[in-house]
Order: sequence, then C-alpha cells, then structure tokens
Amino acid sequence: MIEAEFGDFVLRLETSPRLFSPAAVDRGTLAMLSLVELRPEDRVLDLGCGCGVVGIWAARRLSPDQVVLCDVLPEAAELARANAVRNGVGACRVYESDGFRGFSERDFTLILSNPPYHTDFSVAKHFIEEGFRRLQTGGRMFLVTKRRAWYENKLTAVFGGCRVREKDGYFVFCAEKRPKGAGRQEKKPERKLSKKLARRYGK
Repeated sequence: MIEAEFGDFVLRLETSPRLFSPAAVDRGTLAMLSLVELRPEDRVLDLGCGCGVVGIWAARRLSPDQVVLCDVLPEAAELARANAVRNGVGACRVYESDGFRGFSERDFTLILSNPPYHTDFSVAKHFIEEGFRRLQTGGRMFLVTKRRAWYENKLTAVFGGCRVREKDGYFVFCAEKRPKGAGRQEKKPERKLSKKLARRYGK
C-alpha cells in the first residue's frame, strides 16, 4: 500500500511490483498534477492509469462520474477499480483497454497521461493522435515524460502547438484542441480607393 498527499486529502493505493513505480507515486506524475488546473465541467480521462492515482485524484476534486480510467494491463484495471472504491470514488468508469482501442467514450475535455517513454514511440503516437480525436474542441491533453523533442514535435504536428514546462527533471506538455482554422492568419479586407483616386484610375 502506498500513500500520496494532495493538500486537503490523502490517497491510499494498493499497487503491484508488476506495475510502473510500485513503491511510490512517480515524481513525473506529481509534477504533471501540480500544473493541471481542473475546471468544474471537465470530463477527464486517465490514459494508462496504472493503479489509478491520476484518475482518482481528479475524481476526488470533481465527481466520480466525470472521470474515466484505462490501462492495457488487467491487473492495473482491477487495482484501479479497487482503489477507486477504497478512496470513495467507486463510480469512476475503469476500462481494460490498449490505449483507446477498448472503449468508445469521447468528448473528453481533459486527457492526462504519463506514457511509457522508455520504449519506442508507437504507444505515444496512438495516445496523441487518437486523444486528439476523442477531445472536445477546447479540450486539453497533458503528458509528462523525460524526453522533449519527439513529444513537442508530435503534439505540435497534431494539435498545432503545445506548451512545455520543465519541473523536477520532467517535461510536462499541454496541448489544446483548437477550432478548425484557429491560428491561421485572417485575410485582410481589401482597402477601397477614395472617390478621387477611383476616378483617376478609372475604377
């Protein structure tokens, strides 16, 4: 059992040696959460939830029915469900899913993830590309990794830009799904000639 204190509450979480960071909540996850501002209307996805710390944290600050968790490992999904109940937010929805492939929910306003950045980028590529599709317009994706260049380039290519903050040796990325056409330079209206110049140029 591990504990994580978040100011006004403490999470108690059962974990397993087979999951990521089994002895304590990962410092990268804590760095990311310290930079996330929740909005009352948020619909949150904890993508690659492990034992559930991120999703349960969000559910404690919002409401369990606003939060979805998923993980590819059956043991992780099982522990996340048990930990949600243990911490008073048992109504969270938890899916055993390889990224987005095992559930169809969409229109999230916030996706939070600490992806497996010590492997190749195939998982992160799926997370970012499909995450963009599952977000509402105006929705945000936060990722935390030890690597910068690939993630910054990929998020910029998919979302049109991202913000990067370095904290405790980790890079925390935030990208927002903008309305179509946002950020493009608007065409300036054509300037009309005065009547005098119009007569001069025969217009």
